[in-house]
Amino acid sequence: MTTISSRYLDRLNDMTADGRRRILGLAGAPGAGKSTLAQAILEAFPGKAVVVPMDGFHLANVELARLGRASRKGAEDTFDSAGYVALLRRLREARAGETVYAPMFRREIEEPVASAIPVPPDVPLVVTEGNYLLLKSGHWASVRPLLDEVWYVNVDPELRRARLVTRHVSFGRSELAAKEWVDRTDEVNAAQIDGTRAHADVQFHWAA
Repeated sequence: MTTISSRYLDRLNDMTADGRRRILGLAGAPGAGKSTLAQAILEAFPGKAVVVPMDGFHLANVELARLGRASRKGAEDTFDSAGYVALLRRLREARAGETVYAPMFRREIEEPVASAIPVPPDVPLVVTEGNYLLLKSGHWASVRPLLDEVWYVNVDPELRRARLVTRHVSFGRSELAAKEWVDRTDEVNAAQIDGTRAHADVQFHWAA
């Protein structure tokens, strides 16, 4: 189990103390550990939190092929950013008694699956994690105003790259193909995402 230091947990406790729904965003480059942190928060708040990843809004592979963007999967224009904003609005304005369903990205098939994550109306903390939460362009610019806080997840760049290579290999790429994908795609996206870190409320460090 991954643990979070008390200063971050105290911040979350303060955020959710009044019982009203809050939405926490976890931003960071590919391989920074956003999903690991989201899972740790879920375990620290059993029954009181739900994780809704941005990755559920990946465009389907057939649509990426049609648009000629398959080789750049993971770039900002390979997501349904407008759909993601619409979901955040529904989560923010949840109606009494209404469960909101969110999509999930399944890495084993490299495709999103619709309505895979239920968010019950009485859950006080929604954690959403993804690369482009702090981007100021296009529909992404509407994301930040819908979040109560955004934490930027920092990690050693070499460790992050190694994680990405391992991830791609585990899902079927050769080591050479994985390294080429990281250099050609993931690192390009990481440089763009890194430029948004100053807009976060909190700089999260695993060693803290």
